[in-house]
Amino acid sequence: MIPTPAQASPGPVPDLPPADFLTAHKLAGPGEAARWTPLTGGVSSDLWRVDLPGRSICVKRALARLKVAADWQAPVSRNAYEWAWMRFASRHRPDSVPELLAHDPEAGLFAMEYLPPEHYPMWKAQLLRGEVQVATAAAVGEVLGNLHAASAGDAGLAAEFATDDNFHALRIEPYLLATAAAHPGLSDVLQGLADRTATTHLALVHGDVSPKNILVGPSGPVLLDAECAWYGDPAFDLAFCVNHLLLKSLVVPGRRAELLRSAGVLAEEYLRCVDWEPRPELEARAASLLPALLLARVDGKSPVEYLTDDRHRLFVRTVASALLRAPAPTLADVLDAWATELGAPTVPGSRRPD
Repeated sequence: MIPTPAQASPGPVPDLPPADFLTAHKLAGPGEAARWTPLTGGVSSDLWRVDLPGRSICVKRALARLKVAADWQAPVSRNAYEWAWMRFASRHRPDSVPELLAHDPEAGLFAMEYLPPEHYPMWKAQLLRGEVQVATAAAVGEVLGNLHAASAGDAGLAAEFATDDNFHALRIEPYLLATAAAHPGLSDVLQGLADRTATTHLALVHGDVSPKNILVGPSGPVLLDAECAWYGDPAFDLAFCVNHLLLKSLVVPGRRAELLRSAGVLAEEYLRCVDWEPRPELEARAASLLPALLLARVDGKSPVEYLTDDRHRLFVRTVASALLRAPAPTLADVLDAWATELGAPTVPGSRRPD
């Protein structure tokens, strides 16, 4: 969830001891006025903008049951792992995460810097408005690749983020296994991808590298929402982010060429950073995961909200299913297959990219 005022929702503040948290961590003095504004936009946590005299901060609390139509339960311990991932990122790329202020692991709360939207717009909002800057995608790929490289082969991080149960509950089951249940003909393929992903442990994975969780800051992209942090397969992060750029190419047809170019450049910049394993091996895993994640955002437990046209959903099912049955060896091959199908006259509003 992105902390911006545009997402503020009226109504009562969810129950928690805010004054105790603020004063215990010296974020507010005794009796100091604090205005709590609930923010919406995500499904996994409560988030508030807290206005204090002269400053604003964000406070986040993980939820046990996610706010989606399907029954999706997840351990609230992920709040502590998110805090730990952000601490890791701040050591290596301090501009890539908000400043961290305080953490209460027992209450499942942490506080971080509030980043004003006029200086830190949400990447998803920009893309859906048709503001597609390929340089932003390149920067995301470079930051992500560098963070993976900094964590690869680190036994201490592997032990600290042995969060296999969390990742199963937040990603493997709702994305891959739920989609397998919805597509019995692809069940074996999706189960195989789930098993391979779950047993690959090479680098520290963010787990939710999505444009809704990336702010476009003056010093580069800022990553949020690392609740799924896990020492596992870095190919998951790469495929997860490219996936969103492809899906948006369906609903922003006027910027389709730029979105597809952004997907390719993000992957290229990321792959330049891969030095912990042969690049073709990681890319092949990402290329096989990508169609599974495309299908998951239509038929898994967390479908994207902007694919409202049945023809778009059918398009995703058709292209993703074909790629799952005949996997492409590279991400460029997946992008080419997607672009080729976009040029077909059956896609509403389609026009083959220049």
